[in-house]
Amino acid sequence: QVQLVESGGGLVQAGGSLRLSCAASTSGRAFRNYAVGWFRQAPGKEREFVAAISWSGGSTTYTDSVKGRFTISRDNSKNTAYLQMNGLKPEDTSVYYCAASEQYSIMGLRQMSDFRYWGQGTQVTVSS
Repeated sequence: QVQLVESGGGLVQAGGSLRLSCAASTSGRAFRNYAVGWFRQAPGKEREFVAAISWSGGSTTYTDSVKGRFTISRDNSKNTAYLQMNGLKPEDTSVYYCAASEQYSIMGLRQMSDFRYWGQGTQVTVSS
């Protein structure tokens, strides 16, 4: 069982930066034994994959639209994952969700159905 709580969202001007945090509380299985993903959902759109990171943090993957601008990371000693977002654009405006998966490999780990546990989301708004 995993409970996830996102924080760090807010209003920022285009070109600015934000760092989202995803704090995890686990029972039984340790946080370090979950892959973590970030998804986002804009109004009227489907939730989409943003990034994922492997158990150890050694492997990451990103959707093309955020490559070079966003960085996913984790600190297993703090049971926390992060999404550093630089060069933000108005089209990045969304509710951002973190999610946890028991899958070891992050290869192909981009579907919502791959992730069992979800946070409540944090709003990111980028003004032009």
